[in-house]
Amino acid sequence: MQTDRAGKRSALTYGAMADDSLLVNGSSDAPITLVLAHGAGAAMDSRFMNIVAEAIGGAEVRVVRFEFPYMVARRASGRRGAPDREPVLIDSWRNVIAKLGDAAKIVIGGKSMGGRIASMVADEAGVAGLVCLGYPFHPPGNPARTRTKHLENLRTPALIIQGTRDSFGLPDEVAKYKLSKKIRIVWIEAGDHSLKPLARSGRTETQNIASAIEEVQRFIAKLKI
Repeated sequence: MQTDRAGKRSALTYGAMADDSLLVNGSSDAPITLVLAHGAGAAMDSRFMNIVAEAIGGAEVRVVRFEFPYMVARRASGRRGAPDREPVLIDSWRNVIAKLGDAAKIVIGGKSMGGRIASMVADEAGVAGLVCLGYPFHPPGNPARTRTKHLENLRTPALIIQGTRDSFGLPDEVAKYKLSKKIRIVWIEAGDHSLKPLARSGRTETQNIASAIEEVQRFIAKLKI
């Protein structure tokens, strides 16, 4: 058991499941669980993920983080391996949701790839909501290769937080997509894929991440859970 200065980190457990590990912030008695998966390049305990989880985790919302198999292997070996294939990523999400139980009280999502894969299982899992922190609408420099087809008929209430400088999906590009009415997109001014702004914008990374956290908290509070 580990606790940070704010008393929000309630547990740190590695190897909790066969294919991944868990980090938990917030009370085990919290009525709502927010499950977050990492992006393609950084682990579940990256600076960005730590800030978000530690800010949201508390008495009302428990935040659970896990890692996909390739990241677990990378942590163990120290060698950088490519992300798992999509079916493996999807099964990892299914396993975590099943392990936690009561999907109706769970909100899923994550950073970039983690949020994208969550969006692919949200409807079938019957979760209460979906939160994507920087959705990879397309690979950088390849706007024609969109990853939006499954979002057209999404039934799960969803929040996508996107920086206005995000090379994975700029405002003018995203405006042209056919997306479900269940999806709300919040644009963070001057933010890139990790919400970092240019210095000349007058905004700071701290401000942008704080704005994103507030939007996530507001979204969860409005869900009928």
